[in-house]
Amino acid sequence: MKVGIIGATGYGGLELIRLLHNHPEIENIDLFTSSDEGNNFSNKYTHLLNIHDEPLLKIEHAKLAHYDVIFTSTPSGISRELLPSLIGKGPKLIDLSGDFRLKDPAQYEHWYKKTPAPTQALEKSVYGLTEWNRKAIEHATIIANPGCYPTAVLLSLLPLIKENLIDATQLIIDAKSGISGAGNKPTQMTHFSETNENTAIYKLHQHQHIPEIEQAIETFTNQSTLITFTTHLVPMTRGILTTSYAHVNEGITEKHLTNALQDTYANQPFVRIIEQTDKFGTNQVYGSNFCDIHVKVDPRTNRATIVSVIDNLVKGAAGQAIQNMNVQCNLDQTTGLSLVPLFI
Repeated sequence: MKVGIIGATGYGGLELIRLLHNHPEIENIDLFTSSDEGNNFSNKYTHLLNIHDEPLLKIEHAKLAHYDVIFTSTPSGISRELLPSLIGKGPKLIDLSGDFRLKDPAQYEHWYKKTPAPTQALEKSVYGLTEWNRKAIEHATIIANPGCYPTAVLLSLLPLIKENLIDATQLIIDAKSGISGAGNKPTQMTHFSETNENTAIYKLHQHQHIPEIEQAIETFTNQSTLITFTTHLVPMTRGILTTSYAHVNEGITEKHLTNALQDTYANQPFVRIIEQTDKFGTNQVYGSNFCDIHVKVDPRTNRATIVSVIDNLVKGAAGQAIQNMNVQCNLDQTTGLSLVPLFI
């Protein structure tokens, strides 16, 4: 297959390159830019010397139509302009930004502070949470790859909400991410002096992933809810850890929760339910497409603590995008993604 990546110079784009170069069905990878046209990519990123030495290409719609798959790993607000005219023209479209995730244009405008994608394009987009939406993904023309935080949160909570094991009306979700989740454009918040030896809360009650999580819960469980969701930057490069707190419904035990998770993901190779463990952290999934989940119930409070970890650049971005491509192209979903986590 011939693949094009728009936004290859960002962290998500770099992960797409790394993973697709190890994909047995990919014959050619072209990289597109809006600013560095003609520059040799390995001059910008030396780790790709002798791996991807081709020059960056100018974005031209006529050329894009000839690819089998187009990935857009761009800041929000760009793919909504680039992709609608390519829908149904040939390539499968996988968007890693937030432009096609929210079905309500007013919600997008409110949370992202940008003009939404055309309604017709939003109607055709499919939410790419692979383990929960595979049938729709198989026939999709355009996929809205989920956000990194929502991926970790939803995989850990959806089975418990769907089976009515926890009270979905009182969800409190605490999420922590490495700095790469903020992208590669330096800001005061991501400056070394601000992030080193510091953990910071940000976008309090204003994070754009809030409506995405609420929308997905309603879509996949038929339960409408409003969540309390707080995000933090921690001084590490990669990784997300989400800790969700929920009251357990009457008669439900920890074993019920664990069984529901195990049953849901029994045939899902990238979701691992960790039943017994003395330690649980982001380094156990570093560099991989795994999502690990652990749950405990406090009998004193009848409250469940549900923990999940992912690599935000792999399962939270490029890895899940390739997993979706595999499903679209009738390949085993693990193709090119069977990576052992880089523990140390």
